[in-house]
Amino acid sequence: METLTLSSISSTTRFNTTNLHLSSFSPISFPSSSFSTSLRTNRRTLILSKSASEETEITAVEDDWLKNLPDKKKPLYSHSLPCIEGWLKQLGFFQKSDDRAVWFIEKTEWHAKLSLDLTDLYIRYLKSGPGNLDKDVERRFSYALSREDIENAILGGP
Repeated sequence: METLTLSSISSTTRFNTTNLHLSSFSPISFPSSSFSTSLRTNRRTLILSKSASEETEITAVEDDWLKNLPDKKKPLYSHSLPCIEGWLKQLGFFQKSDDRAVWFIEKTEWHAKLSLDLTDLYIRYLKSGPGNLDKDVERRFSYALSREDIENAILGGP
């Protein structure tokens, strides 16, 4: 087993490299300025895959968050982000891998994209899914609404 050590000014992190993948990105470009050439660097992103035991552990953690959900009559802003994520997974949503604030759900009657914005939750029912929508239908819900009201509105469909 090979170990990769990443050091920074404040800490050192060790990774087991059996499940480690590196992806290269092109250099970052900045507008013309006196410091632009000194800031161009190649960036690498660490992508870590999870073993089956780690997946089980994460599911157990999500179950704990679901057990700690505030009352369904409470406003969504009183829920922690892990609780909201667990709730969305419980409803059948899955998270988009490249944008953690975007979720999708595929029901037999409709497909939808949900976005967790800073001030509101947006749901867009997609015309590309099943059903007879002429265009995408978007609705916005304030986090001040109860989780129960938002759930009923979302699952009610377009």
